[in-house]
Amino acid sequence: MNNKKINRIRRITKFRKNLQKFKITRLSIHRTSRHIYAQIISINNKILVTASTLELKIRKKLKYTGNIEAAILIGNKIASRSIKKGILNISFDRSGFKYHGRIKALAEAARNTGLKF
Repeated sequence: MNNKKINRIRRITKFRKNLQKFKITRLSIHRTSRHIYAQIISINNKILVTASTLELKIRKKLKYTGNIEAAILIGNKIASRSIKKGILNISFDRSGFKYHGRIKALAEAARNTGLKF
């Protein structure tokens, strides 16, 4: 593996080990060049809510699924779905990605919709 990927994996494991101590649900993000995925994961690693640009309803609304517009839409969807399930307080797990661009747009959209980080 290259250094960039190794450093990202190191950041992921460091954050998630720390998160296990506090026992809080997390909003985990993964991004690729074409899509963005969001999951709310419970303390015991069970997926409670998901949203991604692979969903047909979301894909039909967007011309391109790998941009900030798509990230904002996914942030709104994941927040509204989690609020319906009664999940309001979460920790934001950016999966080692830098907090800018699509990751930042998704987080801000989720906060504006009602999630508390």
